Amino acid sequence: MPLKSWVPFLALMFVLGAVFQLPLLVILPVALGVILAAASWWERHALDGVIYRRRFHYNRGFPGETTSVKVEIENRKLLPVSWLRTEDPWPKAVGPEDLSLLAPSHIPDEGYLTHIFSLRWFERTSRSYTLSFRNRGYYRIGPVQLSSGDLFGMYEQRQQAGAREALTVFPELLPFSEFKLLADDPFGDRQAHRRLFEDPNRQMGVREYQPEDEFRRIHWPATAHTGELQSKIYQPVTSQVMFVCLNVATFPHYWEGIYPPLLEHLIKMAATLVYQGMRTGYAVGLLSNGCLARADQPFRMLPGRSPKQLVRLLQALAEVTPFITAPFEKLLLKSMSEIPYGATVVIVTALVPPELSETLGRLRKYRKHMTLISLEAKAPPPIPGVRTVHLPFKPESK
Repeated sequence: MPLKSWVPFLALMFVLGAVFQLPLLVILPVALGVILAAASWWERHALDGVIYRRRFHYNRGFPGETTSVKVEIENRKLLPVSWLRTEDPWPKAVGPEDLSLLAPSHIPDEGYLTHIFSLRWFERTSRSYTLSFRNRGYYRIGPVQLSSGDLFGMYEQRQQAGAREALTVFPELLPFSEFKLLADDPFGDRQAHRRLFEDPNRQMGVREYQPEDEFRRIHWPATAHTGELQSKIYQPVTSQVMFVCLNVATFPHYWEGIYPPLLEHLIKMAATLVYQGMRTGYAVGLLSNGCLARADQPFRMLPGRSPKQLVRLLQALAEVTPFITAPFEKLLLKSMSEIPYGATVVIVTALVPPELSETLGRLRKYRKHMTLISLEAKAPPPIPGVRTVHLPFKPESK
């Protein structure tokens, strides 16, 4: 009951004690008033200067790995904290190795990491746990709910504290041999650590026309000047570029829902291709019609080969969701202009509908190196000029 609710009652007792000259009725309301005032003041300031921190050894990893976390609580004031209860929302997928340490929550895949503390003035204490990375995903932790009150347990104050933090579990990597790609030509291109390409945006001269030259290579002004067909010479560049295109759809229509095991396998395959591409010296990019956990639009990441590129690509695949806002075929057509010329395009999909086959047939005119990896039960029809790898998905039996 709030202190102001006690004031009329205590005042009445004090007046009656004074009128009837009853010392007990005078002393008792005064003592109760002092105790209630002290308890109310203590409750208001109990959580002042209370700091809650989580210190992760690593905040990302692969399924099956573990990391440690230290939970620190500190009281930065002269007033001691007689009791303090913390309730930190924690996803079970990145929870402690012993999940029984998490208190039940109304969210099925989440629990509460709870603690009870008693802190003196300017005291700090901590608890340490070993976390287990169980499932791919991007998991938010916090904010923590702090509860405390006065020494007598009459009042209680609750407030949120601590920043929201995140743990990322990367997709599991599959053995590259399962992809059944040609050993000397794994991505539809000759394997080499440094390969010469010609950049059509950098012309460096002209030469006589050769029968194997494409029509668009003809240099018409030079042809008119010399009277003989002339071809453009492009500047050679040393570059290997691969673009992985992931279709997260697991059913022909989005309203049919999703098939989680198949979706996870698609993401694992894309992650393996990304890792293998970076490992063999490719500048790797990523495209998907699935939205990220913190966004509502499909995403694309331009190719790169910096040391941080692999982490960014795996981070995106860890966050990808089955939420689709655009057909995969339209996204491919729209994004091709941003994919460098000469890049190897690898499409990973569980479905190969006629619309996708038609789109790949159209793109083949402008992209020489395209590989389609299909997880359908039946082999898709061949697409002229597109290498097709059929890897039917077989759910793991439990």
